[in-house]
Amino acid sequence: MTVAHIVSSGQSYVGTLRADNQDSFRICEPDDDPTRRSFGCLYAVADGMGGYHYGDIASAQAIKTFFEAFYNGKSAKFARNLQRAVHAANLAVFQLAQLLERARLGTTLSAVNVASDKLTLAHVGDSRIYLVRDRRATCLTRDHTKVGDLVAMRVLSPDKVRTHAGRSELSRSIGTSLFVQPDVRQLALRAGDVIILCSDGVWSVIEDDEFAALADDIENPRDLSHVLIDTALKRDSDDNLSLVAIRIEHLAQAVADTPRRRSLPLSGILRRQA
Repeated sequence: MTVAHIVSSGQSYVGTLRADNQDSFRICEPDDDPTRRSFGCLYAVADGMGGYHYGDIASAQAIKTFFEAFYNGKSAKFARNLQRAVHAANLAVFQLAQLLERARLGTTLSAVNVASDKLTLAHVGDSRIYLVRDRRATCLTRDHTKVGDLVAMRVLSPDKVRTHAGRSELSRSIGTSLFVQPDVRQLALRAGDVIILCSDGVWSVIEDDEFAALADDIENPRDLSHVLIDTALKRDSDDNLSLVAIRIEHLAQAVADTPRRRSLPLSGILRRQA
Protein backbone atom coordinates (compact mmCIF):
# COMPACT_ATOMS: atom_id res chain seq x y z
CA MET A 1 0.00 0.00 0.00
CA THR A 2 1.31 3.44 -0.90
CA VAL A 3 0.71 6.76 0.81
CA ALA A 4 -0.50 9.87 -0.97
CA HIS A 5 2.11 12.11 -2.56
CA ILE A 6 1.44 15.65 -1.35
CA VAL A 7 3.37 18.88 -1.89
CA SER A 8 2.63 21.78 0.43
CA SER A 9 3.88 25.14 1.65
CA GLY A 10 2.82 27.77 4.19
CA GLN A 11 3.42 31.49 4.60
CA SER A 12 2.53 34.04 7.27
CA TYR A 13 3.15 37.80 7.25
CA VAL A 14 2.27 40.61 9.61
CA GLY A 15 1.04 42.76 6.72
CA THR A 16 1.38 46.50 6.26
CA LEU A 17 -1.04 47.89 8.85
CA ARG A 18 -0.75 45.65 11.93
CA ALA A 19 1.95 45.97 14.57
CA ASP A 20 2.12 42.25 15.32
CA ASN A 21 1.18 38.96 13.68
CA GLN A 22 -1.69 37.22 15.47
CA ASP A 23 -1.93 34.41 12.91
CA SER A 24 -0.45 30.93 13.26
CA PHE A 25 -0.21 27.97 10.89
CA ARG A 26 1.23 24.48 10.99
CA ILE A 27 1.91 21.63 8.58
CA CYS A 28 2.37 18.02 9.68
CA GLU A 29 3.32 15.40 7.10
CA PRO A 30 4.58 12.37 9.07
CA ASP A 31 7.76 10.78 7.75
CA ASP A 32 6.93 7.25 8.88
CA ASP A 33 4.43 5.32 6.77
CA PRO A 34 2.47 3.71 9.66
CA THR A 35 1.63 7.09 11.20
CA ARG A 36 0.83 8.56 7.83
CA ARG A 37 -1.50 5.67 6.97
CA SER A 38 -3.23 5.72 10.36
CA PHE A 39 -3.62 9.47 10.77
CA GLY A 40 -2.70 11.13 7.49
CA CYS A 41 -1.34 14.64 7.08
CA LEU A 42 -2.68 17.66 8.94
CA TYR A 43 -2.72 21.35 8.02
CA ALA A 44 -4.18 24.30 9.91
CA VAL A 45 -4.46 28.08 9.98
CA ALA A 46 -5.55 30.09 13.03
CA ASP A 47 -6.21 33.82 13.24
CA GLY A 48 -6.06 35.32 16.73
CA MET A 49 -8.86 37.77 17.29
CA GLY A 50 -7.40 41.19 16.52
CA GLY A 51 -9.70 43.16 18.77
CA TYR A 52 -8.79 41.08 21.80
CA HIS A 53 -5.61 40.93 23.89
CA TYR A 54 -3.00 38.28 23.23
CA GLY A 55 -4.45 37.10 19.92
CA ASP A 56 -1.06 35.69 18.89
CA ILE A 57 -0.90 33.60 22.06
CA ALA A 58 -4.42 32.32 21.48
CA SER A 59 -3.75 31.19 17.92
CA ALA A 60 -0.44 29.54 18.83
CA GLN A 61 -2.01 27.71 21.80
CA ALA A 62 -4.92 26.52 19.69
CA ILE A 63 -2.66 25.15 16.95
CA LYS A 64 -0.32 23.41 19.42
CA THR A 65 -3.13 21.72 21.36
CA PHE A 66 -5.06 20.83 18.20
CA PHE A 67 -2.18 18.95 16.59
CA GLU A 68 -1.24 17.12 19.79
CA ALA A 69 -4.83 16.00 20.39
CA PHE A 70 -5.35 14.87 16.80
CA TYR A 71 -2.25 12.66 16.64
CA ASN A 72 -3.11 11.09 19.98
CA GLY A 73 -6.53 10.04 18.72
CA LYS A 74 -7.67 6.73 17.28
CA SER A 75 -6.33 5.29 14.06
CA ALA A 76 -8.38 6.07 10.93
CA LYS A 77 -11.04 7.98 12.92
CA PHE A 78 -10.36 11.18 11.02
CA ALA A 79 -13.56 13.16 11.59
CA ARG A 80 -13.81 12.08 15.22
CA ASN A 81 -10.18 12.99 15.88
CA LEU A 82 -10.64 16.41 14.28
CA GLN A 83 -13.73 17.17 16.33
CA ARG A 84 -12.08 16.12 19.57
CA ALA A 85 -8.96 18.10 18.70
CA VAL A 86 -11.06 21.23 18.18
CA HIS A 87 -12.70 20.74 21.56
CA ALA A 88 -9.26 20.30 23.18
CA ALA A 89 -7.98 23.48 21.51
CA ASN A 90 -11.06 25.41 22.59
CA LEU A 91 -10.68 24.31 26.20
CA ALA A 92 -6.96 25.13 26.19
CA VAL A 93 -7.54 28.68 24.95
CA PHE A 94 -10.49 29.17 27.32
CA GLN A 95 -8.38 28.05 30.29
CA LEU A 96 -5.50 30.25 29.15
CA ALA A 97 -7.84 33.24 29.21
CA GLN A 98 -8.74 32.46 32.82
CA LEU A 99 -5.06 32.11 33.73
CA LEU A 100 -4.17 35.44 32.11
CA GLU A 101 -7.29 37.04 33.59
CA ARG A 102 -8.44 38.03 30.13
CA ALA A 103 -12.18 38.01 29.73
CA ARG A 104 -11.98 37.63 25.96
CA LEU A 105 -9.26 35.59 24.30
CA GLY A 106 -9.96 33.80 21.06
CA THR A 107 -8.97 32.63 17.60
CA THR A 108 -10.30 31.08 14.44
CA LEU A 109 -9.20 27.57 13.50
CA SER A 110 -9.52 25.94 10.08
CA ALA A 111 -7.88 22.58 9.46
CA VAL A 112 -7.62 19.90 6.81
CA ASN A 113 -6.70 16.24 7.24
CA VAL A 114 -5.62 14.34 4.11
CA ALA A 115 -5.60 10.56 4.50
CA SER A 116 -5.66 8.04 1.65
CA ASP A 117 -8.15 9.50 -0.86
CA LYS A 118 -10.20 11.55 1.62
CA LEU A 119 -10.14 15.15 2.78
CA THR A 120 -11.70 15.80 6.17
CA LEU A 121 -11.94 19.35 7.49
CA ALA A 122 -12.80 21.07 10.74
CA HIS A 123 -13.64 24.75 10.88
CA VAL A 124 -14.47 27.46 13.39
CA GLY A 125 -14.43 31.18 12.57
CA ASP A 126 -13.81 33.10 9.37
CA SER A 127 -10.59 31.72 7.98
CA ARG A 128 -11.41 29.76 4.83
CA ILE A 129 -10.62 26.48 3.08
CA TYR A 130 -10.77 26.37 -0.72
CA LEU A 131 -10.72 23.37 -3.04
CA VAL A 132 -9.46 24.14 -6.54
CA ARG A 133 -10.49 21.49 -9.05
CA ASP A 134 -10.97 21.69 -12.82
CA ARG A 135 -10.04 25.39 -12.80
CA ARG A 136 -12.77 26.21 -10.30
CA ALA A 137 -12.37 27.28 -6.67
CA THR A 138 -15.01 26.13 -4.20
CA CYS A 139 -15.08 27.49 -0.66
CA LEU A 140 -15.62 24.48 1.59
CA THR A 141 -16.29 26.51 4.75
CA ARG A 142 -18.96 28.88 5.98
CA ASP A 143 -17.90 32.11 7.64
CA HIS A 144 -18.92 32.07 11.30
CA THR A 145 -19.59 35.80 11.34
CA LYS A 146 -22.68 37.96 11.58
CA VAL A 147 -22.29 38.67 7.87
CA GLY A 148 -21.81 34.96 7.13
CA ASP A 149 -25.02 34.24 9.02
CA LEU A 150 -26.83 36.75 6.79
CA VAL A 151 -25.47 34.94 3.72
CA ALA A 152 -26.62 31.58 5.11
CA MET A 153 -30.10 33.04 5.60
CA ARG A 154 -29.98 34.44 2.04
CA VAL A 155 -30.42 37.95 3.34
CA LEU A 156 -27.08 39.04 1.87
CA SER A 157 -25.44 38.05 -1.40
CA PRO A 158 -22.06 36.25 -1.07
CA ASP A 159 -20.41 38.80 -3.36
CA LYS A 160 -21.08 41.52 -0.76
CA VAL A 161 -19.12 39.85 2.04
CA ARG A 162 -15.63 41.13 1.21
CA THR A 163 -16.65 44.78 1.35
CA HIS A 164 -19.17 44.58 4.21
CA ALA A 165 -18.31 46.73 7.24
CA GLY A 166 -19.15 43.90 9.65
CA ARG A 167 -17.21 41.19 7.82
CA SER A 168 -14.92 40.39 10.77
CA GLU A 169 -17.51 40.23 13.57
CA LEU A 170 -17.26 36.58 14.60
CA SER A 171 -20.29 34.64 15.76
CA ARG A 172 -18.28 31.50 16.62
CA SER A 173 -14.64 31.17 17.69
CA ILE A 174 -12.15 29.10 19.64
CA GLY A 175 -11.70 29.94 23.32
CA THR A 176 -14.39 32.55 23.90
CA SER A 177 -16.77 30.10 25.55
CA LEU A 178 -16.43 26.77 27.30
CA PHE A 179 -17.94 24.82 24.40
CA VAL A 180 -17.78 25.24 20.64
CA GLN A 181 -19.27 23.26 17.76
CA PRO A 182 -16.97 22.97 14.73
CA ASP A 183 -18.17 22.38 11.21
CA VAL A 184 -16.79 18.98 10.14
CA ARG A 185 -17.17 17.49 6.67
CA GLN A 186 -15.48 14.94 4.42
CA LEU A 187 -15.14 14.59 0.67
CA ALA A 188 -13.28 12.49 -1.86
CA LEU A 189 -10.07 13.85 -3.35
CA ARG A 190 -8.73 13.60 -6.87
CA ALA A 191 -5.17 13.73 -8.14
CA GLY A 192 -4.39 17.31 -9.12
CA ASP A 193 -6.60 18.90 -6.47
CA VAL A 194 -5.26 22.02 -4.77
CA ILE A 195 -6.38 22.95 -1.25
CA ILE A 196 -5.84 26.45 0.11
CA LEU A 197 -6.30 27.41 3.76
CA CYS A 198 -6.10 31.13 4.46
CA SER A 199 -6.91 33.79 7.01
CA ASP A 200 -9.31 36.59 6.13
CA GLY A 201 -6.40 38.92 5.46
CA VAL A 202 -5.88 36.92 2.26
CA TRP A 203 -9.36 36.02 1.01
CA SER A 204 -10.83 39.45 1.74
CA VAL A 205 -8.84 40.93 -1.16
CA ILE A 206 -8.63 37.92 -3.53
CA GLU A 207 -11.71 36.68 -5.37
CA ASP A 208 -12.58 32.98 -5.62
CA ASP A 209 -11.94 32.85 -9.37
CA GLU A 210 -8.49 34.37 -8.79
CA PHE A 211 -7.60 31.54 -6.41
CA ALA A 212 -8.59 29.12 -9.19
CA ALA A 213 -6.67 30.91 -11.92
CA LEU A 214 -3.47 31.24 -9.91
CA ALA A 215 -3.60 27.64 -8.65
CA ASP A 216 -4.05 26.47 -12.23
CA ASP A 217 -1.12 28.56 -13.51
CA ILE A 218 1.32 27.90 -10.64
CA GLU A 219 1.90 24.23 -9.85
CA ASN A 220 4.46 24.61 -7.05
CA PRO A 221 2.68 25.31 -3.71
CA ARG A 222 5.60 27.37 -2.42
CA ASP A 223 5.44 29.66 -5.45
CA LEU A 224 1.65 29.75 -5.26
CA SER A 225 1.64 30.76 -1.60
CA HIS A 226 4.19 33.52 -2.28
CA VAL A 227 2.16 34.91 -5.19
CA LEU A 228 -1.10 34.88 -3.22
CA ILE A 229 0.47 36.65 -0.25
CA ASP A 230 2.19 39.18 -2.51
CA THR A 231 -1.11 39.83 -4.30
CA ALA A 232 -2.90 40.45 -1.00
CA LEU A 233 -0.12 42.81 0.15
CA LYS A 234 -0.25 44.80 -3.09
CA ARG A 235 -4.00 45.22 -2.60
CA ASP A 236 -3.43 46.77 0.83
CA SER A 237 -4.95 44.03 2.96
CA ASP A 238 -5.63 45.53 6.38
CA ASP A 239 -4.89 42.37 8.37
CA ASN A 240 -2.27 39.69 8.99
CA LEU A 241 -1.91 37.25 6.11
CA SER A 242 -1.49 33.49 6.48
CA LEU A 243 -1.89 30.73 3.94
CA VAL A 244 -1.21 27.03 3.43
CA ALA A 245 -1.27 25.63 -0.12
CA ILE A 246 -1.48 21.87 -0.77
CA ARG A 247 -1.31 20.02 -4.07
CA ILE A 248 -2.35 16.37 -4.30
CA GLU A 249 0.08 14.75 -6.75
CA HIS A 250 -1.36 11.25 -6.44
CA LEU A 251 -3.65 9.45 -4.02
CA ALA A 252 -3.28 6.48 -1.71
CA GLN A 253 -5.52 3.51 -1.08
CA ALA A 254 -7.94 3.62 1.84
CA VAL A 255 -6.46 2.61 5.20
CA ALA A 256 -7.61 -0.24 7.37
CA ASP A 257 -8.42 0.43 10.99
CA THR A 258 -5.47 -0.42 13.23
CA PRO A 259 -4.95 -0.43 17.01
CA ARG A 260 -4.71 2.91 18.75
CA ARG A 261 -1.32 4.53 19.12
CA ARG A 262 -1.15 5.90 22.63
CA SER A 263 1.38 8.67 22.18
CA LEU A 264 3.15 10.21 19.22
CA PRO A 265 6.14 12.53 19.72
CA LEU A 266 5.26 15.59 17.66
CA SER A 267 8.79 16.97 17.61
CA GLY A 268 9.75 14.46 14.96
CA ILE A 269 6.76 14.84 12.69
CA LEU A 270 5.71 18.49 12.76
CA ARG A 271 7.05 20.63 9.96
CA ARG A 272 6.65 24.36 9.65
CA GLN A 273 7.54 26.06 6.39
CA ALA A 274 8.41 29.66 5.70
